[in-house]
Amino acid sequence: MNEHGLTHFDLSKKDFHLKLKKGPDLDELGDLFSKMPSAAAAPAAAPAAAVSAPAASPVAAPVAAAEGSEITSPMVGTFYCKPAPDAPDFVKIGTTVSEGQTLCIIEAMKVMNEIKAEKSGTICAVVAEDSNPVQYGDVLFRIK
Repeated sequence: MNEHGLTHFDLSKKDFHLKLKKGPDLDELGDLFSKMPSAAAAPAAAPAAAVSAPAASPVAAPVAAAEGSEITSPMVGTFYCKPAPDAPDFVKIGTTVSEGQTLCIIEAMKVMNEIKAEKSGTICAVVAEDSNPVQYGDVLFRIK
């Protein structure tokens, strides 16, 4: 599963069923989120932040989580923050980037795909961890 970037495998035959999952069960998480009471303008990350935050400061958590625009993964693969193991990171927190500048690489099926900035700004958070798998839509960076 690691070698091919799989997170779900399901094999069924007439008297045999094998189901393998790696990482969070997205169907189960979706069911949990649908059962939670919804807030009018809360971002998707706010319910998790509100659960772990003390009751006196639930307003502060969404503001901190919403700082900057999200740059999300356009594909499933392995996130790399630098072009080679001994090279410096493409960007770090505080790096000013311009539109079209390479931010990271996502390896999918042995192909290195450069992820470029869609707008200019300053990197305010690096969310993804180097050499770890990412899914389509996972937040990689925050930029403002």
